[in-house]
Amino acid sequence: MAKADKATILTPEGLRRLEEELEHLKTVRRKEVAARIKQSKEFGDLMENSEYEDAKNEQAFVEGRILQLEQMLRNAKVIDNQNTHPDRIAVGSTVRVKELASGDEITYMIVGSAEADPAKDKISDESPVGRALLGKRKGEAVEVSAPAGKMRYTVLHIK
Repeated sequence: MAKADKATILTPEGLRRLEEELEHLKTVRRKEVAARIKQSKEFGDLMENSEYEDAKNEQAFVEGRILQLEQMLRNAKVIDNQNTHPDRIAVGSTVRVKELASGDEITYMIVGSAEADPAKDKISDESPVGRALLGKRKGEAVEVSAPAGKMRYTVLHIK
């Protein structure tokens, strides 16, 4: 499967967020950028018009993101955890782990890479920690090789 055809694994919430972002870009942002371009043309010579250049760059970004979102949604695979074992970690699982060296407890939601947001404790199934946790059960120990070094976790809870 070519990279462009790679399935985009999403939770139902992630699918909804991407659809809302696409709708916003198409109905609101496109119009705002078009208005900026029109207004900046009134500033005179387009060759020396930084407002026009900025607006055209923003338009390119918006159109690129629209294409990216459309591609992701075309190849979306919404995860349905009804067919998974509730005692095993899968994409869509929320898992609480204990980092053995520090004793810290951390809660992660395992999501597809399109939804990953480490600041919100949503980690990709393709990340070192996410990949190591997949398929594990409560009570199992996991060793993760990450850029920061080897880390060891114990799975405390799966939801």
